[in-house]
This record gives sequence, C-alpha cells and structure tokens, in this order.
Amino acid sequence: MTDVSLYVLPSETKIALLDCQTAFNGLTSQEKLYAHYISQASWYGGLICFIQTSPESPGIFLLFHKLFRGQSLEELQSSAEANGITKEEFQAFLTYAAGFLSNAGNYKAFGDSKIIPNLPKEKFEKILMSSKVATEISGLWKEVSERMYSLEDRLRELGLGKKGITTYFSSNCDIEDAKVAQEFMSAKDISPYNTRLFKTKEGDKVCYEVRLASSSTAEGDVPGCGSILGSHEFTPKETGKPCVFKVTRGDYSDLMALVVENLTKAMKYAANETEKKMLSSYIQSFTTGSIPEHKEGSRHWIKNKGPIVETYIGFIESYRDPFGVRGEFEGFVAVVNKEMSAKFTELVNQAEHLLPLLPWPAAFEKDKFLRPDFTSLDVLTFGGSGIPAGINIPNYDDIRQDEGFKNVSLGNVLIAGYKEDKVSFLDEEDKELFVKLKIQAFEVQVGLHELLGHGSGKLFIKNEDGTYNFDQESVENPETNQKITECYNENETWDSRFSTISSSYEECRAECVGIYLCLSTDALRIFGFKDETADDIIYVNWLIMARSGLLALEFYSPETRAWRQAHMQARFCILRVMLEAGQGLVTITKTTGDDGKEDILLKLDRSKIIGVGKPAIGKFLKKLQVYKSVGDVESGKKMYDYYSDVHDRDEPHFLSLRSIVLDRKQPRRMFVQHNTVVQGENVDLKSYDSSAAGLIQSWVDRFPEDDLADKMMKLWEKEKPYFTD
Repeated sequence: MTDVSLYVLPSETKIALLDCQTAFNGLTSQEKLYAHYISQASWYGGLICFIQTSPESPGIFLLFHKLFRGQSLEELQSSAEANGITKEEFQAFLTYAAGFLSNAGNYKAFGDSKIIPNLPKEKFEKILMSSKVATEISGLWKEVSERMYSLEDRLRELGLGKKGITTYFSSNCDIEDAKVAQEFMSAKDISPYNTRLFKTKEGDKVCYEVRLASSSTAEGDVPGCGSILGSHEFTPKETGKPCVFKVTRGDYSDLMALVVENLTKAMKYAANETEKKMLSSYIQSFTTGSIPEHKEGSRHWIKNKGPIVETYIGFIESYRDPFGVRGEFEGFVAVVNKEMSAKFTELVNQAEHLLPLLPWPAAFEKDKFLRPDFTSLDVLTFGGSGIPAGINIPNYDDIRQDEGFKNVSLGNVLIAGYKEDKVSFLDEEDKELFVKLKIQAFEVQVGLHELLGHGSGKLFIKNEDGTYNFDQESVENPETNQKITECYNENETWDSRFSTISSSYEECRAECVGIYLCLSTDALRIFGFKDETADDIIYVNWLIMARSGLLALEFYSPETRAWRQAHMQARFCILRVMLEAGQGLVTITKTTGDDGKEDILLKLDRSKIIGVGKPAIGKFLKKLQVYKSVGDVESGKKMYDYYSDVHDRDEPHFLSLRSIVLDRKQPRRMFVQHNTVVQGENVDLKSYDSSAAGLIQSWVDRFPEDDLADKMMKLWEKEKPYFTD
C-alpha cells in the first residue's frame, strides 16, 4: 500500500525569505535596471520548467494563476471557510500551491518524487469552486484533478519509460529511443541541452522530432549548426533499423520570446561591451535555437570579470532529464558579497598549490589552471525549479577545460536554507557542534567542491585530425598501468559518454574533492580557520557528508531501484566508501529514540579521519577521475553502481534503515523571493512574508500580464497529444 505521507508537504514546512535588500540597495540606478530586466527574463524563462516537469504541470499553473489573480487570499479563505473548509485545510491548500510554485511543477525539484495535496480531492475542489473565478477554472480543474492526485506506479516519480514520467520525451519513448537519438545528435553535432524528443510513426518508419527551444518557428539555418532543420534519414548502429529524424525549432516559443524581449531591454543598461556581447549572443541563441551561440555568450560571460551584478541564463543543468543530457531552464541574477568573495578570490589564488594535493597523476590534471572568477553572491532572482548553494558553470566541457569557467557561492541561500531545527541521527555532543558550525563548514565544502571539484581534472580527447591532447607515449592509466588507447572523440562530451550516471558521478567526484582537500591546513586558513577550530570544521564537514549519505535513503526508490537525486546518490556512495574503510571510522547503529520509536545513531571517529578516511576517499576519488578522464564508461559505471546499491545483504542493512529515515525526514525549506518593480527610471524592491501566503503573493505580483495565461495555454495545448497514455 502506498504511503501517501511521502508525497505531501506538511503544513509546517519552513519557508524563508531569500533576503537581498541590503545588497540591492547598494546598486546604482543603472545596475538596478540591468538586474530588473534580466530578472524578468529569468522569471519568464523559469515558466518553461513547468512544461519540462510533467504533462499536467502547465495546467495546474494556469489553474493557480487564474485563481489567485481572481481575488485576494483573504477573500478566498473567507469564501472557503463559509463553505465548510477549516483553517487547517485551507493552510494545507496554500502549502501545496506554494510547494508547486517553488518547485516549478508537481514533482520535487530536489528528489523528483510527486507532490500531491495534503487534503482530500473534494475539499480541494470545494475551495476552488467557492472562488470568484470558479466558472472560469472549472474546466482546468476537470483536466488536471485526476493526475494531480494520482499515485499510480509510473506517476510517483520522474523517469523514462515504465520507470516514471517525463516531458523531455513523448510518453511512448524509452531508454532505447534516448540512445538512438543521442547517436543521431552526436553524428550531426547537435547539442541536446535545449532539446526534447517526440516519437511518432510515418508509415512503417519510426519518426523522431528533435525540438530546439527558440522564439523563432521559421525555417532556415541555425547559427553555428548550419542547415540542420528538416528531415534526416538515419540508420542507428544501436538498432540497425532505418528511421527519420525531423529537427524543428520553436519549442516554448512564446516564453522564449519574452526572455528575448527582456534581455534586449537589459542590453541598454549593461555595464560594459563584454556584457553587451554576452547578451547579444544569448538573444541570438534563444531566438534561433543555437547552442553554439549560447556557448559564445558563455565565453563572453567568463571574460566579464568581477561584475557587481552577476547573471547566467539558459538550459543549464541536466539532473532531471532521465537520460542525463538535456538541460532545464535556469536564470539567476545576484549581487556580489565583497567580504566573502575575498576569501574565494584567495582560494583561486592558492588553487595551483592545492590541486597537486589531489590523488591523481599530474597528467590527469588540466595542462593549465584557468583562473576563474569565484564570488559569493546574494541571490536577487532565481528562475527555475530549485536554488542551489553553489554553481560551477558553464557546463560545456570544451569551454570549461580549454577556456575557463566561473564559480559562485550563493551566500544568502546558505544562510536562509541550511539551518536545521531538528538534527537527526547524531548524539547530543555532535548535534551541538553540528548546529554551531554547519554553515561555516558547508561554506568551505561549497568552495572546494565548486572550484577544485568541478574545476579540476582533464578529459583525454582524440582530435579530428588524429592528434591527442595528451602524450600517448608517456601517459599511463594508473588503474591498469597500461598506455591509454581509448578516450573521447572530439564531438563527444562527458554527458553524452556517461549519460544516465554523469550528473551524480560528477557530483560525487566534486564532493570527494571537498572533503579530501578540507584536510589541508592551507585551504582552511583561507577561510579563517586554524588550530582547534580548523579541526572542528574538518570534523563537522566529514560528519555532514556521512549523515547526508544516510539521509540520502529518502531519495532512493526500491520499487524501481533508482535514485531520484544526483547529489544524494553521490553522498550515499561516499558513506559506503567510509564504511568500507572500516576500523571504526563510521558506525551506524539501530537504536530507540526518546519518543520510543526506532532511531539510528551515526558516529564518526574524528581520530581516524586522517589515517583511515583520507586514504579511502583518495583511492575512490582517483578512480572516479581516471575513469572520467579516459572515458571508461564500463569501469566507471560498474564501480558507481556498486556503491549506489541499496541492499540488506550486510550491515548496516540500508534498505531496512530507509523506513526509519523516511519516518524522521524533515521537509525541505521553500524560498520566498523578492520582486523588482520599475517606477520611471527607478527600481523598487518588493518583499513578502515568509509564509505560504507570502510566497503565493510574490508569484501573483510577478506575472501581471493579462495575456500570459493565453500563452501558457497555447503551449500546453501543443503538448497534450504527445502525453496521452
């Protein structure tokens, strides 16, 4: 029987304001206008995530958009209570709406499991039908209500084929279709980042439509890609069966047009020519569907050193594509925190001293460390399905390896989002230290993870002319002690080669770098920690990682034997490595809590972190890097699948412990974000209460246009034929 509690958001879910008031007030009028228009582009682009999440998410968005614009929340509550709805039921309704909006759909942004309302369907309907717009929204309710509440096996989580639901692929696609499409796109040198795949039949031939996201729906060339639009006959090696690929553009066209419109307005207020060139390339990319143009914009972005207002926008992270190669839309605007940024700048300055400490041979490191910007930012706007604590971008391997990248730590996200009121699975002494130092330790981890984790390591590539980017004669694989004969071809990427495991594997590598290098006194000194405090930071950082590995069990689905969250899978693997190291480094014991219920106690022996933990993580980390560098998918996947396996074959019986983790899980915080409003040549910042009602009101104020619903409806209608089971 399905445990419904796993899929609802409790009414007591914490909601925090992502405060950027002080940072925003320090901007000039020009900087505020620049920030405003890119914020608008990010918000409108962020609506694409609803379309990328589930077939019903655009309809649920339209339902809430019309409902909350129709009357104030106070009026809605009053009419609902007059119809027999209790205050608790109305709060559950608001919590669902807030969770849906902040996750950009009815599946968790962090965890990929479905979110359903925490009140009966008839009560939900009674609230809707008591509103002033009941007649207008009744049709929408009929369309989405069944899917909104359904917990059928396939609808419980995101996935491909029978494993879950996705809108990156039409509902008749499976993993084999994804592989065929990847083979075609690699052959044509088409990046999948801004695409979706739709499968139909033409006579006896399978036909795949590859849709490029763009405001333009016209035929013609795609800059940097040539004449790829149109039909292509293709016989994949995977199946040997001829098929047809049609490459089209215009996916999300009306929303992409709003993104382009606001980026065009932002150009007027850019601080320099580099920012203007960056925006010009983004505009070209979002107009035509060209990833090469987005890459060009990313090159300008890398060169834009130390901007006061930092931003990045596009189809970025591939966590939610079940095949691991298509990007979710994301756009952010943030303001530099100068004090914390100074520490990150020093970390960059020391990077060439710290990189040799990593446990792989020098040949497996980039030929030259490309010194990036690394800043701490206070987020003003984050349009997308979720807000991370740190980012290393761009995600284009060739740019990151040969030209550079940037790192950002999102300081106000760390402060607002990573407090814990109840710390589970630790004893009282550890809880006290954990609460005291968690944010400081996590800042160190984010810095090392982003800069020296994602920013380290070399991919070995065979160029088109037959040359290699490494010395074939002298470089050996340290795992086999043999020369390297197989590596990446020039048009292959890390994502395309490792596909389904690439995101989690890379997060695991970066997390390992963080806990490995935090043992360096030089690294800790950069963040202001030395002596006994430094020892405590090391201990808490390793403790955070071990405990996160245990908490990760929430994000594993035994029914499908699949992980629903890349970072949490990575942390579970690291916990497995720590336990495998033995000698009492980490112990996990089943206990009884003060409430009389089953509990777990996790202990980390701080005296063994250096002698036992470091060698174990170092050995694992070296393998992660070597398999990545040479593109050894077989060995990398075999190892990663081994450590990802959740079972009861031996201690500590993780599969059984999962039920205790679920019983004691805490809901993830949601964020209320500001809105910016233009008043003449001035921009005002509007704040909201840290509540479900405040979060909903921020969304109502964010999209005041009367025609937005029409645009979303048009896009949703275009989707429907491809998602009928």
